[in-house]
Amino acid sequence: MTTRIPLVPASFFGIVLGLAGLANDWRAAHLAWGLPAAVGEAIFALAALAWLVIVALYALKWLVAPQVARDEFGHAVQCCFVGLAGVATLLIAQGAQAFSRPAAVVLFVLGVAFTFGFGIWRTGHLWRGDRDPATTTPVLYLPLVAGGFVTATVAATLGYPQWGQLAFGCAFFAWLAIESVLLHRLYTAAPMTPALRPTLGIQLAPPAVGATAYLAVTGGQSDMLAHMLVGYALVQALILLRMARWIAQQPFGASYWAFTFGATALAGAAIRLSMVPGETAMAALAPFLFGAANLLVIGIAAGTLWLFCAGRLLPKPGPAAQSATR
Repeated sequence: MTTRIPLVPASFFGIVLGLAGLANDWRAAHLAWGLPAAVGEAIFALAALAWLVIVALYALKWLVAPQVARDEFGHAVQCCFVGLAGVATLLIAQGAQAFSRPAAVVLFVLGVAFTFGFGIWRTGHLWRGDRDPATTTPVLYLPLVAGGFVTATVAATLGYPQWGQLAFGCAFFAWLAIESVLLHRLYTAAPMTPALRPTLGIQLAPPAVGATAYLAVTGGQSDMLAHMLVGYALVQALILLRMARWIAQQPFGASYWAFTFGATALAGAAIRLSMVPGETAMAALAPFLFGAANLLVIGIAAGTLWLFCAGRLLPKPGPAAQSATR
């Protein structure tokens, strides 16, 4: 009898980011507009369940198919998704704060340790150079930029805003440095292959998640920098919409969850800013961004469920993986 264990790629942690981001949007929408609080809590419960399942399956992959896990860990593009394990844990810590502060603190410490441990290790490897420009994609933001901004947000949520400001600085300047490299590649090198194009969805995340982090570490003040971050995120969203047909040459798959975290962060930042007295621009934009984030996450979740039911969600394992899962 053959038992096949799903070999979950690290990129599946993006599912947790999208669901947790939408849960945070609904929590903010409850405060801003009085929408049902139960919706946000239900989505967070789904995010927590997804996190538990993906953590368990990803850890199991290292036991039953260590060569597959090592190949992913050393891959020029796929390796950066490994950093999302820590980011996803941080987001679950943020959501858990409403139910158990001790549990939230433990998850926060674990998430920070993994996020920065992996991020520093991977960045040190990248600094050695000798990298194929074709492998330069927005996944480079994931280890330190996404990790730093989310660390800043959760640290402030747990009552450690000064530590959050340190993490914000790490993420902010890493983002500016990496973006210059990435845009040079996009402007001057060969076009991305279709398989890599969905990673462009991550391009929306740094300014949007950065805006969320900035609001968290500054106590939610509406100022020039907050508007700058949201404004740049809006431009990224419009550029991605303009490129949608080109990106969609890659058939739909779990990789499209890359669009969800930035979209939900943009909506969340706008909702939080809309609650500041006298904030007219964000008050006008927030409902539309909230609606768009919901449609995007629901659509991608429905497509993912359809792929799962059709048996097409997970990549086909190679010979080594097949032998390990028997």
